Amino acid sequence: MQIGLVGKPSSGKSTFFKALTLSDVAIAPYPFTTIKPNIGVGYVKIECIEKEFNVKCNPRYGYCINGQRFVPVEVIDVAGLVPGAHLGKGLGNQFLNDLNQADALIHIVDISGSTNEKGEPVPPFTCDPLNDIKFLEEEIDLWYFGILKRNWNKISRQAEQVKFDIETLISEQMCAFKVKKEMVKNIIDKLDLNKIKPSLWKDEKILELSKELRKATKPILIACNKIDIPGSEENFERAKKEFPNYILIPCSADAELALRIAAKNNLIEYIPGDSDFIYKQKIKPEQEKALEFIRERVLKKFNSTGIQQAINSAVFDLLKYVAVFPAGTSKLMDREGRILPDCFLMPPNSTALDFAYKIHEDIGKNFLFAIDVKTKRRLGADYVLKHRDAIEIVSAAK
Repeated sequence: MQIGLVGKPSSGKSTFFKALTLSDVAIAPYPFTTIKPNIGVGYVKIECIEKEFNVKCNPRYGYCINGQRFVPVEVIDVAGLVPGAHLGKGLGNQFLNDLNQADALIHIVDISGSTNEKGEPVPPFTCDPLNDIKFLEEEIDLWYFGILKRNWNKISRQAEQVKFDIETLISEQMCAFKVKKEMVKNIIDKLDLNKIKPSLWKDEKILELSKELRKATKPILIACNKIDIPGSEENFERAKKEFPNYILIPCSADAELALRIAAKNNLIEYIPGDSDFIYKQKIKPEQEKALEFIRERVLKKFNSTGIQQAINSAVFDLLKYVAVFPAGTSKLMDREGRILPDCFLMPPNSTALDFAYKIHEDIGKNFLFAIDVKTKRRLGADYVLKHRDAIEIVSAAK
């Protein structure tokens, strides 16, 4: 799974990325600090099942703190996008293509309105951040449209003359975006395009199709960054009213980065996503002043910095994935003695059989049945996995 970070230049994307991954990236208040994409590992946070079994887990990947399990997710931070990106402005085509494999997008918006459309710094509230929300979605929709439209004559001709079905042709054209044939068919039916020859589809209909394909393959969450700047809450409230169908999360990437660095240096105890921190040692007055500002201005007002909530929401609310633990009814450890070593993120409606294949292809091929380790209940191949399930797979010996 890959989560893409997008936004206009200087919106705080690179700070957001660094706060999420603690990767060493360039951060500067001017446009196009990022040119090549930054790729790192972020973590979704879930309640570990270790307490239910009265054990302490030993993750192979990620980590667990105080019963909070952090499961790795790939994160890509692409260069800032400007209006006209789909036409190549600001090297937009190059940057958009970096997002091909992203499953969902987190759009980092400067909710304080302190960067203009080119990503240049301006006084807070000079620009309307709601325009940023609109422009970026339009750019990505038009990116999809441009790719489809570029080859539409060929696609429609093949569909009508060679009798290839249009769903297959479109899914093949857009396969880099993880577009599937069944997905295309459902959208064509929804838009009533199945009643019209593809050669007669007007541009506005192809654009509608492109928008629906983008929504299905690149859903967008809005991270309202720089919420710590006084007055930004008003813009946030306006955004919630104007975009009621979006997930909008108030964020301060600067605050999260400061907290994570302080925790890494053993100055404070802080678990990402928490609503407070604890001092672990006496610190310099200027450090304490900065941390207290974060506590009062961000944590107490918004209950978190929003960064952990944003990636969690992208995975569990937008994509509706579930976290599932492979385990055994007789023992919870692997051959190396690690307890509950793995936790897999599974797409919605995944079954026990899908989970078996996720663990190993041979286990999937020789699947007999599954067991719910918490209840000891036997499960069939078509059992639909639930969030925080602990599942044992029983397969035939080869």
